[in-house]
Amino acid sequence: MKLRTFAAAGLAIALAGCTTIPTSADPISNRWVGQSAGKFFAAFGPPINDVENGSSVTYTWKGGYKTVRTPAKYAEGADGKRGKQIAAARTQYLRCQAEIVTSSDYTIRSIRVVGDIPGVNGPSYCAEFLAPAQPAQ
Repeated sequence: MKLRTFAAAGLAIALAGCTTIPTSADPISNRWVGQSAGKFFAAFGPPINDVENGSSVTYTWKGGYKTVRTPAKYAEGADGKRGKQIAAARTQYLRCQAEIVTSSDYTIRSIRVVGDIPGVNGPSYCAEFLAPAQPAQ
C-alpha cells in the first residue's frame, strides 16, 4: 500500500514539472497582454464600447484609419521603356477593430482582432499598426 502511495505521489510530481506555459505567435498579444489598457488607449484612441463581465471588462476598439494609394505596375518594356500595365492603381482604406479584455486592475488580459484587412507590408494591418516590428539595434 505504501509503495502505491509513493508511486502516485512521484507520478504527480513528475507530471507537475512537465507543464508548459502557452506562448502566442500573435504579435499583438505578445506586445500588449500584461500592459495597462490606459497605455493602449492613450496610444491608439479610446474604445467605442465597453461591457462588464464580472471582474473583467471587454472593450471594443476601432482605429488605425489610413488611406494608402498603390500606383499601377508595368512590365519592363524594350529599351528600358515602360511596357504593358500589369496591375491597376488602387486605393486601400486601412482600419482595425479589436476586443480587449481587462482585469479589475485595468491590465490587458487578452486582445482578439475582430476586423482586419491585409496591410501594406503583410497579411495583417492590425499587426502592423498595433505591434509594429522593432528596428534591430
